[in-house]
Amino acid sequence: MIPLKAALKIIAGMHYSPDTEMVAMAQAIGRVIAGDVVSDVHMPPFNKSAMDGYACRKKDLGGILEVIELIKPGKAPVKPVWTSQCSKIMTGAMLPENADCVVMFEDTESIGENRIRIVAESSSPNVCLKGEDAGPGDILLAEGTRVKAQHMAVLASAGCFMPMVYKMPRIAIISTGDELVEPQEPPGISQIRNSNAYQLASQVNRSGCLAEYVGIVKDRKNELKETVLSALENNDVLIVTGGASKGDFDFVPQVLEEIKMKILFNKLAIQPGKPIVFASNREKFCFGLSGNPVSSFIQFELIVRPFLDKLTGCKIKPVYLKLPIGKEYSRKVADREMFFPVKITGQGPVIPVEYHGSAHLLSLSGADGIANIQLGQHTIKKGTLVDVRLI
Repeated sequence: MIPLKAALKIIAGMHYSPDTEMVAMAQAIGRVIAGDVVSDVHMPPFNKSAMDGYACRKKDLGGILEVIELIKPGKAPVKPVWTSQCSKIMTGAMLPENADCVVMFEDTESIGENRIRIVAESSSPNVCLKGEDAGPGDILLAEGTRVKAQHMAVLASAGCFMPMVYKMPRIAIISTGDELVEPQEPPGISQIRNSNAYQLASQVNRSGCLAEYVGIVKDRKNELKETVLSALENNDVLIVTGGASKGDFDFVPQVLEEIKMKILFNKLAIQPGKPIVFASNREKFCFGLSGNPVSSFIQFELIVRPFLDKLTGCKIKPVYLKLPIGKEYSRKVADREMFFPVKITGQGPVIPVEYHGSAHLLSLSGADGIANIQLGQHTIKKGTLVDVRLI
């Protein structure tokens, strides 16, 4: 049994060089940028108005101004403004020559045709300066960034309509167990519906990979071996849920050894999630996760997801929040680092969600994150800051 940090070190040491491809900008969401996105222009490309108002010189504030031109977005100014002059201007339009501020309409009054008086005693500049956001050659999105909605405008502004991204790894998912049936089937007296595979597939897709659900394999070693070999042929990574422990029908470790995959660790000092297998033959990788839904979810977030980030080229680390716990949390046995689901309240503290153990899948559906209690620690007192990983 190894600590979480040791397992992550093993994961980080795996060699994998993802291939790249160009995709249409609209298909880039969730993909990882394979090279720095660099600006080819000034942003903004010219001094522009941040308000609807009148563009003038600061030194003329407080006086009566002649309106000499109307400037709308997309129209280049024709006339410079001089003493006691201004141009009516719309938000986003280019400032005329000599103007260094924009007075909002609300701070002016009309005193006749093409004449205004500025009634405010002072005014903010209300000007977006040329290149204040970025200039040619500046890095806008660093290599290794996973594209989110807020990055799409950056790609468009840089003219990066066909960004280079890393290819999406293919991840196969197998569920094992005689007790499992698919969600559309009514379970028998000793059966349960297969929930893990669909949870894991969603986690895989959220990680920017392509999930392929292979199906349920019964507790038969030869059947599992055949399915594992077939799944590895067409995928980069295999995730098997169930069968990773030491029960009479836990065949995953045996099968992996028989197909010449080296097991790099098979127990993790965390709770829940102790039974876990990670194996590789240098070309393909396999994770054997717990059959319990909370355990497999946490194992994925803590171990599998960092590995998939590596495969996708993502260099952005998960966010941990330090938040006070809203009530005391205790446990009897402290021989492993423990992770438990929590709800973030509107006032800031986190409250542990009702949690009956690693098979209590409903505990995750009401949680915002998972917090942890360290090895050897029995109690977290109310108000103590805890690390919370959003899920």
